[in-house]
Amino acid sequence: MMRKTKFKAFGIVLAGMLVMAGCSKPADNKEENEAKGDKVSQVITVEDASGKVEVPTNPKKVVVFDMGSLDTIRELGKEKSVIGVPQKNLPKYLESFKEVESVGGLKEPDLEKINQLKPDLIVISGRQEDYKKDLEAIAPTVYLSVDSSKTWESTVSNIKTLAKIFDEEKVAKEKVATIENKIKAVKKDAQASGLKTLTTLVNEGQLSAYGEGSRFGIIHDTFGFPVADDKIEASTHGQSVSYEYVLEKNPDIIFVVDRTKAIGGDTSQNNVAKNELVAQTKAGQTNKVVSLTPDVWYLSGGGIKCTELMLEDVEKALK
Repeated sequence: MMRKTKFKAFGIVLAGMLVMAGCSKPADNKEENEAKGDKVSQVITVEDASGKVEVPTNPKKVVVFDMGSLDTIRELGKEKSVIGVPQKNLPKYLESFKEVESVGGLKEPDLEKINQLKPDLIVISGRQEDYKKDLEAIAPTVYLSVDSSKTWESTVSNIKTLAKIFDEEKVAKEKVATIENKIKAVKKDAQASGLKTLTTLVNEGQLSAYGEGSRFGIIHDTFGFPVADDKIEASTHGQSVSYEYVLEKNPDIIFVVDRTKAIGGDTSQNNVAKNELVAQTKAGQTNKVVSLTPDVWYLSGGGIKCTELMLEDVEKALK
């Protein structure tokens, strides 16, 4: 009888030890994962263009529509988390994402496809604003936009938001500091040159001009190039102008964004530098009609790498 009692007591102790071991296992796994560098996902609150939004940290499955954000995610070393992008409108400098799933166009997300992918996070910009509620019904959605009146400041804000989500704030801080040093150098040279600049967009022969506070205002507001016309109306689509207008303003530098090359169409009338009126301007006579990389300027913006590429583009005018 005594022997049975001892066995029973031993069984109770053993069962208790197994229960304790089972309870402690998740904690051990958590410590083990953290030791390997795998952060345990949690929900945090970030600020986007719409306000405060709750998102998971270190999301493993991300659908990205905003090209600037896509480039920033890659620069933060988190490109493997991206599972879907709008393939049709992917800039050449982001071709490393060509193997991920296509999730529709920039203005028409494929909601069914996105739902099938079951993302942890969706990142959008103004082009997808009409679909924001539909996307929010699928997964937490961050809306990151660039404010044309303070382009670089809002770009930095977007970079910091993504860095917080992916827990890469140190990397982001270093990259932002590097870009700011480049901006200071270019701005100093641009302002010292005194070269009056006209920023244009050409689309199948039609010309639009952009000044301070506009879509491509970063050239003037951040990079420091003096404007050839300070009365250009600030707008997303620019101010429609003629080639006679260009000759009248007679800029020292003309920057050209070719929208047709960025999205497709008839480019036969898009060679601004060869226009006979442009050829008579100071810019035309000194070979300072500078073509900016179309897909970087028209499809992207507001990211780490694209800002560096933009700086490289405008520097050509100072050489």
